[in-house]
Amino acid sequence: QVQLVESGGGSVQAGGSLRLTCVASGYAYSNYCMGWFRQAPGREREGVAVIDSGGTTSYADSVKGRFTISTDNAKNTLYLQMNSLKTEDTAMYYCAGGFSGSSFAGIVHYSNLISYWGQGTQVTVSS
Repeated sequence: QVQLVESGGGSVQAGGSLRLTCVASGYAYSNYCMGWFRQAPGREREGVAVIDSGGTTSYADSVKGRFTISTDNAKNTLYLQMNSLKTEDTAMYYCAGGFSGSSFAGIVHYSNLISYWGQGTQVTVSS
């Protein structure tokens, strides 16, 4: 049984930091891409960051330079370090796994085909 379990969300003031964690189980975690997506109320889901099986990372323009995605394959864990948070970063953040893709834009475009999703963790940034 595949499980992706996120944690680390919370409320923070603008300019602050949070680190999200996603623990994966039930599939060959390290053979695929993993990523973080987010969805704010009334808005479509958007891709935030992706890391492939070789460790190559890609980011949405809106978070470049502020967010860092990383993995600890020994722990089957995915991280998202979020610094310099802005109010517009407020959203439910979802971990996704078990997919592949050649470009960030393509992965995001076809994200509805991703099979493995976590339950989400809420991030709220106040001014």
